[in-house]
Amino acid sequence: MSLLTKMILKRLLVSLLVLLVVSLLIFAATLLLPGDPARAILGQQATPERVAALTEQLGLDRPAWERYLSWLGGVVTGDLGFSAATQGPVSELLGGRIAASALLLVLTALISTPVALALGAWAATRRGTRTDSMLSGSSLVLAALPEFVIGVLLVVLFATSVLQILPSVTIARPGEPVWARPEQLVLPVLTLALVVIPYVVRMTRATLSEALDAGFVEMARLKGLPERTVLVRHAVPHTIGPVAQVLALQLAWLAGGVVVVEFLFRYPGIGQALIDAVANRDVQVVQAITLIIAAFYVLVNLAADVAGILADPRIRHASGGGA
Repeated sequence: MSLLTKMILKRLLVSLLVLLVVSLLIFAATLLLPGDPARAILGQQATPERVAALTEQLGLDRPAWERYLSWLGGVVTGDLGFSAATQGPVSELLGGRIAASALLLVLTALISTPVALALGAWAATRRGTRTDSMLSGSSLVLAALPEFVIGVLLVVLFATSVLQILPSVTIARPGEPVWARPEQLVLPVLTLALVVIPYVVRMTRATLSEALDAGFVEMARLKGLPERTVLVRHAVPHTIGPVAQVLALQLAWLAGGVVVVEFLFRYPGIGQALIDAVANRDVQVVQAITLIIAAFYVLVNLAADVAGILADPRIRHASGGGA
């Protein structure tokens, strides 16, 4: 087995272990929520008999370890349980919402990734110029602003006071997919993109600037190679690993940051569903959404680790030599 394969398998096993620990923490956290979930669902006027029946139906009378193993087994097989609020499967409740949130995340990643990488590389190749100073200052200001502040500013600029060309909230008829009206996706996607882009721009500039000052790049220049060739073949491969890590952290943040943005724009995704589930004490839905967000975070970081390993010339050469 090559060194490359061993490192990828090690990252995969660590990711699975992290997911197992996270699932345990999520289940334990829901146990620590104050109050009785059955009474919170039925209301304070519910009779003891109804509370007892719902407690038995939800399995709350069983030992905690047994409930955890049953829940974990259901997650592995694709059964996320039943929603106490809707009395239906959690997977059915979250199906459309997961698709809506996934659309938001994919659009944000497709827009923010190339823009941030291009701006970071542009700033690195123009260090010390006015363009570099403007990009660095702008990215620092945006990085300091929380996502809800950026969202409110965009609403003021494009939906209420200034231009009034975009809807300020998401409005969809019952059963209508959110992508049926593309204009209502603009502000949520733009908000998330403006939060992600500054960090990736700054990391791309820093790592690429360091690579351009390295000895192997200077040697490539002394050999007479064109500057574009030096940049693409020698400098960029050494920046992929660190930039991929930062990009992964930012894209993984989207899974949590999307909760705030969806609430701000009334977007019908998992973020809004999580807020509703917490308000209704719908434990199964809270567990499912939290685990989905955690799994997305772990998978994105795993992809970044693998990308960094595959892009590292030293690991590739060592793996090839060992084979």
